[in-house]
Amino acid sequence: MKLSTIITAILAIVGAFALAVVTQVISPAEKINALWLVVGAACIFTITYRLYGSFITAKVLMLNDRRLTPSSRMADGRDYHPTHKWVLFGHHFAAIAGAGPLIGPVLAAQFGYLPGFLWILIGASLGGAVHDTVILTASVRRNGRSLAQIAKDEIGPVAGITAALAILFIILVALAGLGLAVVNALTSLTVVGAWGYLIYSGSISTIWPMFGWQISSLLRLPFALGQR
Repeated sequence: MKLSTIITAILAIVGAFALAVVTQVISPAEKINALWLVVGAACIFTITYRLYGSFITAKVLMLNDRRLTPSSRMADGRDYHPTHKWVLFGHHFAAIAGAGPLIGPVLAAQFGYLPGFLWILIGASLGGAVHDTVILTASVRRNGRSLAQIAKDEIGPVAGITAALAILFIILVALAGLGLAVVNALTSLTVVGAWGYLIYSGSISTIWPMFGWQISSLLRLPFALGQR
């Protein structure tokens, strides 16, 4: 038996045990330690990368290290420039934190820690990672073109314009939804904290400035979104 198979089996057992603790199948009366969330997520992401990621890249996308990328084949020092893989990883790692990983857990966390935890695990493994890998591969195989440009070249000008407008609309909706979800979550925390302080202090006069700050923050939100 290969060493990689043994390591994968160990990770699967540890991850299954961690998920059993997180879902309170084991020791349901005890409180959940956050370390079990980290252990379970690390095991699941590692197994997903090793098995499902390898299947997507090898069998579906058929990646080949010998195929030159547009940055090497069309290098001009401006639009196409070979970059170190870890620099590219940093750029993609910063860009992947879009609306899905932010809005989803914020909304799911209102129903407890487990929905948000599962949203991140399932969404990142089966949705976000696959989507970004497929789009990046398609762009690399089409000389680094954008999704709208690919649609224009492969289908037609009308499809390209439609794709560009659809992408713009999705970005606007994502920004608006992200701002609304996060602000509402922060607003709820502000209200709860304000009422908690009111109960603790026993004086209603101490809470009005907090409501004023909350209302002014909400009024500034449309102007902030409009400047973006």
